[in-house]
Amino acid sequence: MSSFLYTLGRRAYAARKTVLVIWLLVLVVTGGAAGLLFKGMDNNVTIPGTEAQNALDRLSVTFPQTSGASAQIIVVADDVRAPAVQREVERSVDELEGMDEAASIVSPYNADLGGSISEDGEAALIMIQLEGQTMEIGQPTKDHIAQITADLQQRLPEGSQSSYGGPLFAQSFPGISIVEALGLVIAIVVLMITLGSFLAAGMPLVNALIGVGVSTALILVSTAFGSVTATTPLLSLMLGLAVGIDYALFIVSRHQQELAQGVSPQEAAARSTATAGSAVIFAGLTVVIALVGLGVAGIPFLTTMGVAGAVAVAIAVLVSLTLIPALLGFAGARLTPRSARAGKRARADRAKPPVGERFFAGWVRAATRFPIVTVLIVVGVLGIATVPAAGLRLGLPDAGALPHGDPARVTYDLTDEHFPQGFNGPLIVTGSIVTSEDPLGLMNDLKAEIERLPGVADVPMAVPNPTADTGIVQVIPEGAPDSQQTKDLVEEIRSLRGHFQEAYGIDISVTGFTAVGIDVSDKLGEALLPFGVVVVGLSLVLLTMVFRSIAVPIKATLGYLLSIGASMGIVTLIFQDGWGAEALNVARTGPVISFMPIVLMGILFGLAMDYEVFLVSRMREEYVHTKDAQAAIHTGFVSSGKVVTAAAVIMFAVFAAFVPDGDANLKPIALGLAVGVFVDAFIVRMTLVPAVLALLGEKAWWMPRKLDRVLPAFDVEGENLREEIELADWPRPGSNEAIACAGLRLDDPSTGAPVYRDVGFLVERGGTHVVRGVHESAITAVLLTLSGRLQPDSGRLKVLGYVLPARGSAVRSRVAYVDAGAGGADAVRAALREEPEVLVLDRTDRASDPGERGRIRELLTGAGTTVIAGTTGLAEARDVLPAGAPATLTELRDDAAMPDVLSAAIR
Repeated sequence: MSSFLYTLGRRAYAARKTVLVIWLLVLVVTGGAAGLLFKGMDNNVTIPGTEAQNALDRLSVTFPQTSGASAQIIVVADDVRAPAVQREVERSVDELEGMDEAASIVSPYNADLGGSISEDGEAALIMIQLEGQTMEIGQPTKDHIAQITADLQQRLPEGSQSSYGGPLFAQSFPGISIVEALGLVIAIVVLMITLGSFLAAGMPLVNALIGVGVSTALILVSTAFGSVTATTPLLSLMLGLAVGIDYALFIVSRHQQELAQGVSPQEAAARSTATAGSAVIFAGLTVVIALVGLGVAGIPFLTTMGVAGAVAVAIAVLVSLTLIPALLGFAGARLTPRSARAGKRARADRAKPPVGERFFAGWVRAATRFPIVTVLIVVGVLGIATVPAAGLRLGLPDAGALPHGDPARVTYDLTDEHFPQGFNGPLIVTGSIVTSEDPLGLMNDLKAEIERLPGVADVPMAVPNPTADTGIVQVIPEGAPDSQQTKDLVEEIRSLRGHFQEAYGIDISVTGFTAVGIDVSDKLGEALLPFGVVVVGLSLVLLTMVFRSIAVPIKATLGYLLSIGASMGIVTLIFQDGWGAEALNVARTGPVISFMPIVLMGILFGLAMDYEVFLVSRMREEYVHTKDAQAAIHTGFVSSGKVVTAAAVIMFAVFAAFVPDGDANLKPIALGLAVGVFVDAFIVRMTLVPAVLALLGEKAWWMPRKLDRVLPAFDVEGENLREEIELADWPRPGSNEAIACAGLRLDDPSTGAPVYRDVGFLVERGGTHVVRGVHESAITAVLLTLSGRLQPDSGRLKVLGYVLPARGSAVRSRVAYVDAGAGGADAVRAALREEPEVLVLDRTDRASDPGERGRIRELLTGAGTTVIAGTTGLAEARDVLPAGAPATLTELRDDAAMPDVLSAAIR
C-alpha cells in the first residue's frame, strides 16, 4: 500500500494542475446533476415490518381517511362554545373541507366523530386528515392550512388565539446557520498554529470543502432514486468536514517533517502520501466499514444514512490522497518549517526542545510515571460518566422538540396546557371486523373495554369504515407521546390481542404516529447489541492486523467502550435529564432520538481507531527500530501528540458547532460525537493508552507466530517504503538485475527450523539460474519466495527492481510460476502467453520424459524471458533450459539449506 501511495503522491505532485482541474470538474458535474435530479428530502422515520407500520399500511387500503398525514388547528378563547367563536371555527372547517387533499375534517363541535373541546371550555381542536403520507404532502397544502389558520385568527374575538400543528408539521427540515461556520473558524486557527502558515492551513480546508461538496451533491442526486431523510446530508456534511480536514492535516504535517529533514518537496510529498496516507486509508476504512455496518440493523433509513456517511468519508480519503499532493506541488518549498530554513541559529536552538515537544514529553511522563494509578483514575472517571447511560430512553422527536415560537411547537404547548398530554400523540387501535354482524355494536364494545384500561384519558372515536370491514378506535393516553406511561399503555393494549380475538373475533393492532415511534425505538434498541458485537469484533481483527499484537487491539477496544459509554452518559444527562440543556439551546428534554446510539457507536468507532492508528503506529514504529518498549512510548507520543491534538480539537469544534442551532435529530448525535472525540483522544488515547503500554512493556507487542503469518498486514507505518528507499541503489547504483537477493531465510512456523537460509545471488535480465538441492520442499520454498508468493522471514530481495515483500503484487503480475513436474510443456506454453518477464520453473527433475523436456526447451529458447529453474539433479535441468544460454547455480547442499553459489556456467 505504501509503495503504491508513494507513486501516487509523486504523480499527483507532478501533474498538480491536471489533478486540481479534475476535482473541480467533478465538483461542477455532481453539483449540476444535483440541481437537475434533486427530488426533495423525507423527514419521516419509519421501519417497514413493525406492527404499527404494517397496520398503517393496511389502513391506507381499507380506511384511507385515517391513514394519511394528519394535522390540527387549536383555538383558544374565553369560551370556545360562544356563538361568535363557533361560527368562525365552523367557517374554517368548511374551508379546510374544500381542499383537494382533505380526506376528513372533524369539527370540535361534532362529538360523534371525535370532536374535542377541553373540559374548561377554553380550547377546541379541529382535526385534519389528509390523503397521502406526510412525505407526499406538498408545501402548498401546508401553506394553505397555515393561511386558513391565520384568517381564523383575524376573525376570532380579541384575546383569542389559533395555531396550526400536528404530525404534518412536527418535523422541521434542518438547515445550516452561521453557528456551524464557527467550527471552521476554529479549525483554521488550529491549523495555522499546528502547521505554522496560512498557506499550509488552507490546504486541509480546501480539501474538506471539495470533498463535502462532491459527497453532498451525490446525496442530493440519490433522492431521485429513493427516500433520503433530511438529517442524512447534514450528518454527511458534519462527518465529511471533520475527517476531510483531519486526514489532510496528517499528510501536510508529515510533509513538513520530511521537508525539515532536507528532503526535496516532491520526494517529501511522495513520502508523506505513502506514510501518513497509509494510515489515512486504514482510518478511513474503519469509519466506512462501521457506517456501512449500520445496515446490520436492517432498517432502511439507517442504512441510507450509513451509506451516505461512508461515501462522504471515502471521498474525503480519495481527495486527501490525490488533491493534497497536488496542492503541495503548487506550494513547493514554501512549506518548509522556518526552523529548517533558519541556518546555524536554528541548529543551535534545536539543542533545546520546542515548547510543544516539552509539553507532550511532560504529558507522557505524567501518564506513565505511575501507570496503575493513571489506569484506575481514567477507568473510574469514565465509568462514573457512563452511569447515566443506563437510564437512557429512546424515542422520535415530535413537535415538542421544535424551537419555541414555531407554530407547531405553539400548538403542541397549547394542547398540552388545555388537554390531557396524550392529545399530542393519540393511538389508533384497528382490526378487521368483516365477520361481525353488528359492526357498530362491536366498535362500542371495544371502546368500552379500552376506556377502562389504566393510562387511558379518553376514547373520543370508535367507528367502522364505510364498507364495515375495518374498524378504528382512537385512544388518548394520559401520558405524553414520549413518556414511559404511554409506552406501557401500548404494550398493555397489545397484550390483550388474544382476549379481543376470543371475545369479539377481531385481531387488533396498535398504530398511529406515537405507536410508530415506539416501534422504531424498540427496533433500534434491539439492533444495538448485534451492531456492537460487529463493531467490537471488527475492531479487534483490524487492529490485530495493523499492530501485529494481541494486547494492543484488546486495549484499544476496551478504550472505545469507555469512550462510547461516557459520551452516551453525557448526552443522557443533557438531553434527557436537562443538565445544562438551556445553555445548549435544547428545546425540550426527554427521550433521545432513537437512532443516536447506533449512529454514535458507528462513527465514534471509526474516529477512535483514527487516533489509535496515528498515535500508536508511531510508537510501534519506534519499537520496531529500537526494541525499547518504554522509550518507544515516549518518542512515539511526542512525535505524534501535536498532530493528534490538533486533529481532535478540529473534530471537536466541527461537531460542537452543530449543537447550539442544529436540527433536533442531529443535536444529540453532534454532542455525543464532540464529547466522544474529546474523551477518546485526550483521556483514552493520550492518557490511558500510554499508561497501559507502560504496564505491559515488551508484552504489548507480542503476537503468536502462526497468527502473524495467517493475518494480512497493513503497512501503516511505511516500513516497506523505507526499505524500498534504502534499497533503491542496491546491489549497486544503476543496477538492472532481474533478481537480487542476499541473506534470505525462511523458518518452518511449526518447528522454527530453517527451511532455507543465507540464500543470495544475482541474475541478469534475460539470464538463467538454477536452484538445486536435496529437498524439494526447500527448493520450492526458495522459488515461491523469488516469485513473490512466499514471504521470507529475513534478508533482502529485489525482483525486476521491485523490493519484496512490499511490492509482491507487482512481482506476481510479472513473474510466472510453473510446476514442470505437473504441467509440463503445456503449462509452460500457457504461462508464456502472458509474456512474463521472469519464468520460475519448479521441479524440472519431475519432467522425466525426454521428449517433454525437449518441448519445454524449445518454448524457452528465444523467448527472452529470465528463467529460474529448480531441480534436485543438474541433468534434467540442462535438458529444459534455453539452448545456448549460460546459467548460474545456487546449490542447497544439506538440511540446513546452506547455499553454495557457483559463478561458473553449468553448461
